[in-house]
Amino acid sequence: MDSVRSGPFGQIFRPDNFVFGQSRAGNNWAKGHYTEGAELVRKESESSDCLQGFQLTHSLGGGTGSGMGTLLISKIREEYPDRIMNTFSVMPSPKVSDTVVEPYNAT
Repeated sequence: MDSVRSGPFGQIFRPDNFVFGQSRAGNNWAKGHYTEGAELVRKESESSDCLQGFQLTHSLGGGTGSGMGTLLISKIREEYPDRIMNTFSVMPSPKVSDTVVEPYNAT
């Protein structure tokens, strides 16, 4: 995230609209889905004056990207069905994997 914020396109994003942190789900889909994501959706939605839409970039291989990513998408669709939703999902490679459960997180 630091490279995005300091890069050439970093100026177009408001710093308070980045949602990231040091907490990880440790390749566990359920932890990312139920623990890490629920509070982030509520916090960002309530702080917006004029919500236009959402953009989500996430990996489907790890627990945080797959678990929290799917939670964010489903919550946003449920609560804001008339808002724009853009997702950029990175699929894991079956040939190169960090962990044995990575392909299962993406299915």
